[in-house]
Amino acid sequence: MSGHSKWATIKRKKAKIDSARAVVFQKYSRELMVSARLGGADVNANFRLRTAVDRAKAAGLPADNIKRAIEKGAGMGSGDNYEELTYEGYAAGGVAVFIEAMTDNRNRTAGDIRSYFTKYSGNLGENGCVGWMFKPLGMVSFEKSVDFDKLFETAVELGADDIQEEEEEYKVITTVGNFQTVVERLEKEGFKSNNAELTRLPENTIEVTDEKIAGQILKLLEKIEEHDDVQNVYSNFDISDEILQKLE
Repeated sequence: MSGHSKWATIKRKKAKIDSARAVVFQKYSRELMVSARLGGADVNANFRLRTAVDRAKAAGLPADNIKRAIEKGAGMGSGDNYEELTYEGYAAGGVAVFIEAMTDNRNRTAGDIRSYFTKYSGNLGENGCVGWMFKPLGMVSFEKSVDFDKLFETAVELGADDIQEEEEEYKVITTVGNFQTVVERLEKEGFKSNNAELTRLPENTIEVTDEKIAGQILKLLEKIEEHDDVQNVYSNFDISDEILQKLE
């Protein structure tokens, strides 16, 4: 299993704990503000904002918080001016790490991220050092109660790149350019998604068999995820379930 899927699974196991933490709500609020600032406050005319609202609702962000974040981003309130940045580096064992952040103080964020890499035997690199390893794409998830054959046929007709079956859901993979079209057309065909997002998948993975190194990687990723300014973290590690269970 790729680092993206493995890390996503680990995060899902922690979701009930994390969902109660302010830092998680802050991440969704920032995405709402930036989306509204870039494309306006109308969810019907701003696809990025619409998907951000859907994800925020699914995470339990209160309606009032969503409304305030959109108003701030659209200039109707006194909101912070966040900029979108990326950071790239290597975790222990040469595992690649790609980070997407939103910050109002790039020096603070860069300093914090660098300190995390240093603490857990990694190195923060220059932009471009690992970014080429992660392919940007769209991912739309559906519950397994949907008709897979119909979903497959419809998604292929719409030009989706792939349809994957996982343990708990189906995932439709698209290009970034075709993402909005696929999401909206699938909805018109009656398919209601659990989640729709732009993400990144590693082009290759590194198998980690050393338990100590695996622990350093997971601690680094968890620390980065906990940072207020970090929105998404991607990595290309492959750690066996056996080692993961030991580390848990």
